[in-house]
Amino acid sequence: MVGLDGTFYQVKDDGIAYHVDDSIKTPFALVTFFEADNTILLHESLNYTQLEQYLDGLLPREDIIYAFEIEGTFDYIKTRSVPKQDKPYPPFSEVVENETIFEFHDISGTIVGFWFPDYMEGVNALGYHFHFITEDRMAGGHLLNCQLQNVIIEIDYTYEFYMILPESDGLYDADLS
Repeated sequence: MVGLDGTFYQVKDDGIAYHVDDSIKTPFALVTFFEADNTILLHESLNYTQLEQYLDGLLPREDIIYAFEIEGTFDYIKTRSVPKQDKPYPPFSEVVENETIFEFHDISGTIVGFWFPDYMEGVNALGYHFHFITEDRMAGGHLLNCQLQNVIIEIDYTYEFYMILPESDGLYDADLS
């Protein structure tokens, strides 16, 4: 799922970004009302690992959450999506064994995502987690790799975190160990 500018898209295992209707439910979503606290124009060419290292140097502290929007034309983007799951839901480690990989070259779009501090282990994936959507909002997925240059990076320093748990018994009867 990718949310951008108040609109949500589900990137299915065919790589297509489908507009998500307001009536659709999801078992998990991480969203924010994005307000950039820092904007950087990055000129140098970076791959995914270098991007994470570069972003590390921009984060003023390691005890809050950060949201990101990275916009531009990317030399290379590699994403994935996984097929729909049915009960009984398999562990995520099994789900990604059936992932579908998508590669884009010279593509305009936006990378969105978050960085979570270590003390939030178990609440969300720690560190960086990014998704990509094309400028035309037709394709995307979970970001696996990239090569970028001349992009605009916006960072939202996020000091508040709210978690809403479902009212159904499904969560409370589950083995969450």
